[in-house]
Amino acid sequence: MALEIERKFLTKDDTWKSSATGSARILQGYFARTPLLRARIRIYGDKGFITLKTEPGMLVRHEYEYEIPKADAIEMIKQFSVEPIITKVRYDVPYEGVVWAVDVFEGANSGLVMAEAELKTPDQVLALPPWAGSEVTNDRRYGNSNLARYPFITWDKNGNPPWEKDDA
Repeated sequence: MALEIERKFLTKDDTWKSSATGSARILQGYFARTPLLRARIRIYGDKGFITLKTEPGMLVRHEYEYEIPKADAIEMIKQFSVEPIITKVRYDVPYEGVVWAVDVFEGANSGLVMAEAELKTPDQVLALPPWAGSEVTNDRRYGNSNLARYPFITWDKNGNPPWEKDDA
């Protein structure tokens, strides 16, 4: 069974940049959303991927990801995306034996910077870098599929996306 175990954090500042060892642009579009599933097409640098994941906002999720030709990924994003495209630049930032992925979002999610660390087990001890801020692992607002539907720039000054206002 394919599992993704990751913790997500907002960043406090941009001091992580001095440790970045590489970066790649990511474009991703979602083509299916159910209470149990998020399905996306992603272009990560010069490669394409199709991914099926369980709902965001959990430490451990089922994830199935397969490489596909980049040209197919481009066409599939154009044809099948049901929500706006997520665009971001992902930086690789090593810290104490873990390579963190720091995502700097663009477009409608501009201003949002998140860092995530993939773990081997849910109880793995994770040393937090000084630039790691609030943990948002279990906060579904910060799932990429939710950011596609409710971009960061639409959130109110208290950090509530439109669905939070609708449910109030």
